[in-house]
Amino acid sequence: MHQMFHFIKQLSGRLNPSLYSSLPSQSNAASIAFLRQLQREIRAEDVLHIPFPKLKLTVFDLETTGFYPQNGDRILSIGAVKVIGDQVLDDETYYSLVNYNEPLSEDVKLLTGLSEEELSLAPPIEQVLQEFYQFIKSEPLVAHHAHHEKRFMQHATWSTLKMSFQHRLLDTSFLINIVEPRKNLVTLDDCCTHFGISISRRHHALHDAIGTAKFWVECIRQIKKLGFVNLLDVYNYLAKTRY
Repeated sequence: MHQMFHFIKQLSGRLNPSLYSSLPSQSNAASIAFLRQLQREIRAEDVLHIPFPKLKLTVFDLETTGFYPQNGDRILSIGAVKVIGDQVLDDETYYSLVNYNEPLSEDVKLLTGLSEEELSLAPPIEQVLQEFYQFIKSEPLVAHHAHHEKRFMQHATWSTLKMSFQHRLLDTSFLINIVEPRKNLVTLDDCCTHFGISISRRHHALHDAIGTAKFWVECIRQIKKLGFVNLLDVYNYLAKTRY
């Protein structure tokens, strides 16, 4: 039950009115105005009641140096794609490398295909985060195993912009556990294989985000067939059947 209440709290969370009071001094007036408008939009939205055909989300993925931002691991790239209802909006994507000037482990190089040279030429995390927020606006976010993305976004947003990461973040597991409760689909590879989805370049933030988005919309199609109308129906069902 604790997990369910925690997730509902995430979805219905509201931004602190003083959220942006400590923004870096170099932020210009336009950036501050945008963030304040973003704050108002997030506060006004009621995602739980939006019918699935009208629900617009941003599915995103991060490549990182490791798993623990509090221990010095950092974001290396961000990829994202928009989704509305059960349609992936292929022409609405975002991708950027993030500046990193330290040696990469051999494991990270092999896994991501990223090089130290290209990362050294990439824009700083402050710029990338501001671009990313401009791209997602107030839309809820979706990620596979979202706890990883949440930890890094919380750490990076606070340490660079001095603002809290407060976007609603949905985990794909909440849908797959309804659509295929007996399949034990855990990894992104497992889920995509199950739905016949291919990812052209695995462990590339944008390609993984697109693969996750395709997997997400397949789940949306299935739960609509089961009679679910919106996210509130999903959480009510999970609360009754699992806790």
